[in-house]
Amino acid sequence: MTESSTAGTADSNALGTDITRLGQQARVAARAMRNASGQAKAQALHAMARLLETQKASLQAENAKDLMAAEKNGLEPALLDRLKLSDKALATMAAGLRQIAEMPDPVGSLTASSTRPNGMRVAQMRVPLGVIGIIYESRPNVTIDAAALCLKSGNATILRGGSEAFHSNVALGAIISRGLAEAGLPSHAVQVVGTTDRAAVGHLITLTDYIDVIVPRGGKGLIARLAKEAKVPLIKHLDGNCHVYIDAAADLDKAHEIAVNAKTYRYGICGAMETLLVHADVAGTVLPRLGKTLTDKGVELRGCERTQALLPQALPATREDWETEYLAPILAVRVVDTLDEAIDHITRYSSEHTEAIVTENLHAANRFQREVDSSSVYVNLPTCFADGFEYGLGAEIGISTNRLHARGPVGLEGLTTLKWVLAGDGQLRG
Repeated sequence: MTESSTAGTADSNALGTDITRLGQQARVAARAMRNASGQAKAQALHAMARLLETQKASLQAENAKDLMAAEKNGLEPALLDRLKLSDKALATMAAGLRQIAEMPDPVGSLTASSTRPNGMRVAQMRVPLGVIGIIYESRPNVTIDAAALCLKSGNATILRGGSEAFHSNVALGAIISRGLAEAGLPSHAVQVVGTTDRAAVGHLITLTDYIDVIVPRGGKGLIARLAKEAKVPLIKHLDGNCHVYIDAAADLDKAHEIAVNAKTYRYGICGAMETLLVHADVAGTVLPRLGKTLTDKGVELRGCERTQALLPQALPATREDWETEYLAPILAVRVVDTLDEAIDHITRYSSEHTEAIVTENLHAANRFQREVDSSSVYVNLPTCFADGFEYGLGAEIGISTNRLHARGPVGLEGLTTLKWVLAGDGQLRG
């Protein structure tokens, strides 16, 4: 073994020891959080919200370091937007903290009980998952959202943000620690991994003795790696290849506004529309107007042959375009002849994240919501509403495209599970 490889092994061992220590500390904190009062959790969240506001200048100074490095490294504009801790972003984060603080505490709540013939009472109680590891890329708001949701649902959490947001996440972690301290809650209830070393992720996702579930938030590469290497169970957030279908029975003014908002609200969010499907009966009316609006906003259009006949500026679409989450000002457009054809396209190419139909036909709306098998399906709404805050969850820890445990925006209940609780009066099993 060479000297350099020996050093590399030593560094890896030291990093593994550090991550294991985080896990051990989180496990201890999780026991305390399981019994934390709703009042203490709310107090911590309100303290964090206040600190986000009073420490705005120092937070933005740290964020500026990340933004400068990201620009130097050529990070795409949409991803830079997700990285920036603007005044609006910080205000939204503080509002989310306060909203979560005032939400009902799910921990300890009981389902309706039933009474067995022998008088034994049977119910289920909602309890925390335990220790949650969260791995995410260049979105520092996730640090606050994830910490808040895990705290309110009685969990401990270990946060490993992307290297692009390292300074921002460390600064936010300090605010979280101050909020916990003000409420008398354990400082290790929320821990930010203090290294940009990618090997930290490898250690974290195999820490089965101390971590109960991993929530990854990132691109396909991250998800694929974790799905292959993780030993801890995952709640996966896959890409958002989202569709809007304008039906033959759509209100075309409404359809125009919905489609523009779905695409241009923010290009870098997972709920942005990436493919627009338009019924042939209305395509000749809706597409020229919509195409001009989107082109004027700088959106590149890629379309099928019938789309190109109506929109000369559209480039030819390929199969790859139907499959792609652009996270950029690019939109794929296809004209379809029937509702069935639209549903078939979505079934084939969707990532099962969020889809929408624009229609005034109740039967078409009902069919679309019943037959499209995505985690969220809308009628007459833009897909950019795919966000836990907009759903009234306060915030979200991710949008799960899993079918088991949690699906769609994962809020407080998605971070808990149920245990059976039985009560009797000395009954014996004969």
